[in-house]
Amino acid sequence: MSADVTLENIWIRFDDFTAVKNADITIKGGEFFSFLGPSGCGKTTLLRAISGFQELSEGKVYIGGKDMAGIGPNKRPTALIFQNLALFPLMTVWENITFSLEVKGVGKAKRLKRADELLELVALPGQADKMVNELSGGQRQRVAVARALAAEPEVLLLDEPLSALDLKLRQHLRTELREIQKRAGITFIYITHDQGEALTMSDRIAVMREGTIEQVGNGNMIYDHPETAFVASFVGENNAFHGTVSKISAGKTIVKTDAGELEATLTEGSRLSTGDKAIVFARPESMSFVNRKNSVKNVFKAKVVYQEFEGHFWHLILSGPNDKKLKMSVINSGSSHDYDEGTELQVNVNSKLAVALPSGPLAAE
Repeated sequence: MSADVTLENIWIRFDDFTAVKNADITIKGGEFFSFLGPSGCGKTTLLRAISGFQELSEGKVYIGGKDMAGIGPNKRPTALIFQNLALFPLMTVWENITFSLEVKGVGKAKRLKRADELLELVALPGQADKMVNELSGGQRQRVAVARALAAEPEVLLLDEPLSALDLKLRQHLRTELREIQKRAGITFIYITHDQGEALTMSDRIAVMREGTIEQVGNGNMIYDHPETAFVASFVGENNAFHGTVSKISAGKTIVKTDAGELEATLTEGSRLSTGDKAIVFARPESMSFVNRKNSVKNVFKAKVVYQEFEGHFWHLILSGPNDKKLKMSVINSGSSHDYDEGTELQVNVNSKLAVALPSGPLAAE
């Protein structure tokens, strides 16, 4: 069973510091939902508010349509997985998984049966009698998920559970967690500062900055159609060209920048008008080299500073107008992209992929 989670005008304050500002969102039952943002943006505070470990200054939390006011963590239909997993080292795997059932007085035979069912669910059959220290990091992660699911929560809360693992294992477990969520069929609410985790696993993502939810949408919308300068600069890599709007027409705008006039798309509901300060965001993969300017739009000169090889991509670091540092990514087609340092080239920004947004705070590099 899964449940909707509704946050209604949530404010959380600690003396003079406001950790969460007017969070207002509904997470659908059975959804894999992620809160994404840098450290200190309020995402873990929100998770603790949902679980009942954090009191609200204002607002309400509803789970399954029920107001959680006055209901403690142990009475809510939620389970929380911490960063450090908090498994019991002196218990076997099956004892860890069924600890909550033992507290409820469930007999050993039923607990063993439930442990076996959950170990199948998390792809760890036959591991019931092992000790926790005999497992790999990824296996311990799955045991923690199984233990949380043993309590039959309607909502599973995960606070950066993959942060302590190495890159390869994190990437593997992203897929595993998503598959577990689909099989279990319950609501997952996931906290992370890792964009890759959020984009690959989530049905929807809320991007947060300084206690405020800046944008909510699926991965494609967040990446391709950011609504604020912060979201554009925080999610994925982006080259930012600052300037002033000189023209707006039919979902497009032209922004006068140091790189010349750049045409870019406008997001739905854009608040830009002629004369406004704006930023054109162009992702590294949306830029390419052209042989000559001709009548091609969005072209400027840049010099090669150095290049990086990353297997499937060549990343070229360029010096653009006014020595602006830019990054361009070219798919590795097997041909050489060996440009000498200082080589001057013409760079084109794809206007269909570039996005113009009102000037605003950018994510820290």
